[in-house]
Amino acid sequence: MRARLGALPRPLLWVIAARLKTVSLSLAPVLAGSWLAARAGLWRPDVTLAAGLSAAAIQIGTNLWNDAADAARGVDRADRLGPPRLTALGLLEGAQVRRAALAAFGLATLAGLYLTALGGAPIVAIGLASLLMGYLYSMGPWPMSGLPFGEALVILFFGLVAVSGTAWLQGVAPLAPETLRLGAMIGLPAAAVLILNNHRDRAQDARAGRRTLAIVIGPTASRALYFGFLAGAFALGAAAVGPSPWLAPAGGLALWLGHAMAHWPISADLNRLLGQTALFQLLLLLGVALGG
Repeated sequence: MRARLGALPRPLLWVIAARLKTVSLSLAPVLAGSWLAARAGLWRPDVTLAAGLSAAAIQIGTNLWNDAADAARGVDRADRLGPPRLTALGLLEGAQVRRAALAAFGLATLAGLYLTALGGAPIVAIGLASLLMGYLYSMGPWPMSGLPFGEALVILFFGLVAVSGTAWLQGVAPLAPETLRLGAMIGLPAAAVLILNNHRDRAQDARAGRRTLAIVIGPTASRALYFGFLAGAFALGAAAVGPSPWLAPAGGLALWLGHAMAHWPISADLNRLLGQTALFQLLLLLGVALGG
């Protein structure tokens, strides 16, 4: 793998390190909150652009920092099943990757300053908490990437907080039942991506002393929880719009993903499901938007 990746142009190596395949997970809540605002006649394109830029930059920065930090900790080894980590493979220097991560966090901060001017203290709190989460995901004495409550934090930050914050900045009630329901619907597929990653990496993570949720509950429960996250998200979408043909693509994909997760062995093949799970999230949001 190292030889094949080493033949790629350097800019493409940075794209791989940033893990852009699932960056839609940070953009989906911004789109969801903006859709709520647009439906109420309150949509602000400037808020959508700034919030999307900040959210994507935080996710990319977190991915880059994780790439460098896991290599330094010796977590990513030659038998890794997940997508390649460029620092561990020696294709990017750890110091450069960390600087790129800090640059991404800086870009997120700049975009967040604009949002802070609009939303004040609550946006400051959300932004600082998000940046802190991005750093602590891989750093500190107890990195959150190795603890069993990562999925809950993903639902909170990639779902409820992101959707409600984006909606609130555009004049929509952040704690209205519809806003919270949409936030949970968006957050659950993001948590499914994390449990899928941790299920695939259970052997390597356990060897490194991690205690992810997938390790704590075991492989059978991890598979069931993955599909439960997808089914829960779909149920919330159906509750929002009722029976709608627009939900059929997301429903069909959820069934396929659940079947694949249940029957595929733990191997690198599971990586194919990561982008498809992110696609399910977007299809579900589109179905709710068109059906509503």
